[in-house]
Amino acid sequence: MRAPDIEPSLTILVVDDQAAARAVLRGELEHARHRVLEARSGAEALSLFLRHQPDLVLLDVEMPDHDGYWVARELRQAEPGGWTPIIFLSGLGNDLDLHRGIEAGGDDYLVKPVSAIVLAAKLRAMQRLLTMRNRLVTLSEELNEANQKLKHLVELDSLTGLVNRGGLDRGLFNEIVAARRDQLPLTLVMCDVDYFKLYNDSLGHLQGDACLRQVAELLKQVCRRPRDVAARYGGEEFALILPNTPRSGAMTFARAFLRVMAKLALPHPDSPVAGHVTVSGGITTCVPDASTTAQGMIMRADEALYAAKAHGRNRFFSFEMQLDTEEHLSTQHGDLS
Repeated sequence: MRAPDIEPSLTILVVDDQAAARAVLRGELEHARHRVLEARSGAEALSLFLRHQPDLVLLDVEMPDHDGYWVARELRQAEPGGWTPIIFLSGLGNDLDLHRGIEAGGDDYLVKPVSAIVLAAKLRAMQRLLTMRNRLVTLSEELNEANQKLKHLVELDSLTGLVNRGGLDRGLFNEIVAARRDQLPLTLVMCDVDYFKLYNDSLGHLQGDACLRQVAELLKQVCRRPRDVAARYGGEEFALILPNTPRSGAMTFARAFLRVMAKLALPHPDSPVAGHVTVSGGITTCVPDASTTAQGMIMRADEALYAAKAHGRNRFFSFEMQLDTEEHLSTQHGDLS
């Protein structure tokens, strides 16, 4: 059996220029275990409201500096999107006064002298509303957390555990915006497993799935920074988003990945390139401007990928550097004159 909800105590702002009236209200409210704040004027009420964010305002209508209707309008403007109940207290009890109070932003209107029983009933109602509001806030937070988890699951590739195509598109768009704002380089890498159809034909699709999972795991390992993203673009093709990575850094990453692949040495009996599984990739790097789009970067990286394949595969190519990893390695070792 569910335990009954305990109605919370309230922080109540009492606004009245008469000290005696405030004292009476304070006594009744504190007897009911509520916390009381007192204001003698509209300006003081607004200051206390902003500082303490009370749960309820009891507001006198007739005051010398600004009347209660003015105060109510100021309180409403001070909490855009929020809602704090305002109950007017006044010796004026005709229909026009009630109408003015509601129009000014009030929620209820009690005529002085206020019955202690009526006031207690109003406060109980406000407590219930506060409990309901707290429940809704909690539910909203829980729903938001669940939606974030669902969004994360929806953007995961079921085979490899990497981000899928939808997650890649969203992530690349966000990183373009961030890099454009901060004027930092952004690198996108597109790569795929060389002659993967021959791999499947030779070793079977189950082994092909295992191969893709191993390549994906290596990509996750080399994407060490928090904002680096490894994604499965589709089939045997993968993509990497590398924020704040210049061209030279992208080539360093590519060479390191090729060395890891060679060390792993997954057998590929029918590969025309090597006796093990190899990967080819295309790299594009830019400091995004207003014309930079996710689609444009993907197309550029894809073109570089095809260039890497045309140069013999098992390498990464960058149009911006007019260089591939094989040439760079050869240059480092003095193999090119």
